[in-house]
Amino acid sequence: MKATGIVRKIDELGRVVIPKEIRKALRIREGDPLEIYTEKNGEIVLKKYAPMGDILEIVTQYVESLAYTTEFIACVTDTETIIAISGAPKSDFLEKEISEHVLNVMEERAIWSTKDDTKMPILDGEKTTKYTAQIIAPIISDADAIGTVILFSFDHNQKITDTEYKMVKSAANFLGRQMET
Repeated sequence: MKATGIVRKIDELGRVVIPKEIRKALRIREGDPLEIYTEKNGEIVLKKYAPMGDILEIVTQYVESLAYTTEFIACVTDTETIIAISGAPKSDFLEKEISEHVLNVMEERAIWSTKDDTKMPILDGEKTTKYTAQIIAPIISDADAIGTVILFSFDHNQKITDTEYKMVKSAANFLGRQMET
């Protein structure tokens, strides 16, 4: 465990403030759920809750099917990283942090695509020049944005059509409903 040198007091309601610097570094925002663990030595551990981890096997199978059917690269993210990918090397994308742009699509709760030839970085800190087509749909569960379904390509001959739009929308809806059960 890494010491920060920051000390906070618990208020009369049992609350403690997580310093802004730590929230920013760990990408914790207002409203994010945290899991609380206790250790035998008296430590309390806070961990960002990742609800998509509960259905990872289903997500992985769905992404493989989506990539096979559409012939696009398909991936699913949670609120921080890519958790499943098919059609591209896993080492290039799996468990890598998503960009602020993808987070914004998630928060806006609307499907985004490369209709106007504008491209969006999928991973944090990357350039968009490698992408030729992209579509991103937020996964909504119990009124919360919990991730995204993304189709993208590096092939200049592939374009996003109504078919891909409907498939991504359907995938995001299905995964959101899986989280509600």
